Amino acid sequence: MSLALETPTYAEALDATLRDADPRSVLEAARAEFGDRVALVSSFGAESAVLLHMAAQVDRAFPVLFLETGMLFAQSLDYRRDLAARLGLTQVRDLRPRFEDLALSDPDSVLWKRDVDACCHIRKVLPLDRALAGYEAWITGRKRFQGGARLRLPVVEEADGRLKFNPLAGWSKAELEAYAEAHDLPAHPLVAMGFPSIGCWPCTDKAQEGAESRSGRWAGSQKNECGIHTARAPGAAPFLGADL
Repeated sequence: MSLALETPTYAEALDATLRDADPRSVLEAARAEFGDRVALVSSFGAESAVLLHMAAQVDRAFPVLFLETGMLFAQSLDYRRDLAARLGLTQVRDLRPRFEDLALSDPDSVLWKRDVDACCHIRKVLPLDRALAGYEAWITGRKRFQGGARLRLPVVEEADGRLKFNPLAGWSKAELEAYAEAHDLPAHPLVAMGFPSIGCWPCTDKAQEGAESRSGRWAGSQKNECGIHTARAPGAAPFLGADL
């Protein structure tokens, strides 16, 4: 076996160190290692309050990136504003799609009907890629119990030349709920209406009873990720949709 195969990468070594650590310790380790060069990417969605609360406990100036796609529920925008204020987070940055991209590819705001992947790419992937250019690592709120490609999620991984931390990877739904209750964290208002996972309004539906929490996202299609967690080749040309 070659030395390259025997020697773990930095991400693998860090994952081995942190895989059994509590989520706040993972956040503290990421902040200690990267300082302002690590950002937490949050949807301010159904389960986001837990990780955001932990981040605020570590440092209220923790950089937080929020994808404001222009297609979010009004309740999500209100929740983002109110929760950030309640937690005292001072560095929440809203990421929006470029006007030029929308004018070229989605001037009538119905691209989601024709090509849902292209819509996600313009409204989520490209804005996040641009924002992450200033960071060496980022943090997600993904959990293994959400199913799909997340079932074998590590705590630390390498993606597109950056480290990606998943502090809540091993937590269960019950642990999230217990933490939220212990810290009196407000739930996203759509959760009580049957939305356990919340994205853009055209592509989010209520989950069926007994189904995975993300089953209401892009319901009726094979799609289960928006694309921000899909590895892309370095230097790949921006994709603006097959309809162009």
